[in-house]
Amino acid sequence: MLTATTAPRTASALPALVFTALVGTMAMMAFVAVVGPVVRLLGLAEWHAGLSVTAAGVLWMLSARRWGRLSDRIGRRRVLLIGLTGYAVVYIAMAVFVDVALRSPPAVLVSVVMLVGTRALIGLFYAAIPPTAGALVADEVAPGLRGSAMAKLGTANALGMVLGPAAAGWIAFHGIALALYIAAALPLLALAVLWWRLPDTPPSDSLHQKPKTGMALADPRLRLPVFTVFAAMVSVTIAQVVVGFFAIDRLQLSPADGARVAGLALTAVGIGLILAQSLVMRFKSVPPARWIAFGALVSGIGFASSALVAVQWQLLAAYGFAAFGMGFVFPSFQALAADSVESHEQGAAAGTVAAVQGMGMVAGPLLGTLLYRWSPSAPYLFVGVVLAVLSLVATLHARRPA
Repeated sequence: MLTATTAPRTASALPALVFTALVGTMAMMAFVAVVGPVVRLLGLAEWHAGLSVTAAGVLWMLSARRWGRLSDRIGRRRVLLIGLTGYAVVYIAMAVFVDVALRSPPAVLVSVVMLVGTRALIGLFYAAIPPTAGALVADEVAPGLRGSAMAKLGTANALGMVLGPAAAGWIAFHGIALALYIAAALPLLALAVLWWRLPDTPPSDSLHQKPKTGMALADPRLRLPVFTVFAAMVSVTIAQVVVGFFAIDRLQLSPADGARVAGLALTAVGIGLILAQSLVMRFKSVPPARWIAFGALVSGIGFASSALVAVQWQLLAAYGFAAFGMGFVFPSFQALAADSVESHEQGAAAGTVAAVQGMGMVAGPLLGTLLYRWSPSAPYLFVGVVLAVLSLVATLHARRPA
């Protein structure tokens, strides 16, 4: 329940978190929009792109729970500033390498090591942001209302998905490295805003005299949120990592045009997410499990239909429809996790969900690129099946008595 002392803090904290989610996602999605052309221009294989995203997922998976627990101990603001600083520094290093490599391509092994290494470190540091931001929202917002607050963060992420790929795809015509340099400046901007606007918060452990017990990854209270985030992230990362190759191969485009179309597809994703999450914010009484069941079904249909794409507008429509469904899923599993645990466990719960998100980031890219080598349609059909299963599980859960 909100108190008189926490309400003003919420008013100042949430806008800073929303801005951080916006520019952080823009930077992330800028890389996704150009990774296909970068891989092709450096003479690398498709699975190298999948490996770079998977490496980020591995470190995300291994560190997210620790970041969440650390925010319980030393405070949310400190962890957010540490994570953003590391994210910005590594992103700049990656942009510099890509710039030099595109001018004078190094050995394939050097390119692979640098792309995988920098992307992995980006995953390590950015893993601090979502669980800590989610835990801070859970600290400030009463149970039952968290879905709407989480949807505000989700809308910022979605807007970042609109602006990031669109800007990167357009800037890539003037220079792929330039797109990465501009993207690298965004975390620095977020760092400045958080430093200025986010109030310091006492550690959660200092406010709750509860025994410090570890939260198991398979905690029964988090079963549906954990399964939801894993299925959703596997689906989303598969769709992200193959879209550039799919646009080049299925639509017969050049690498530069492939980057542009990939950017447009990811922009359509952002639009779909914004529309769906605006509905989540408006209809606050709908239980999270019902949003998950409906959203997974819609998203599964959208992704599966991508297998039939023959022209550009169909790819954009399929991705937009799939994202519309996913827009109901993402804020709902975060709200469901926050509502399922006690106040002193919010950082650990958010970290657990984020760690499973990292697992999905590990499994999705490699699986997607391997399926793509078999058939360009295979990744999309697989995602359709995964999301259909999630919809069924969430429907059964929603029908259980409270």
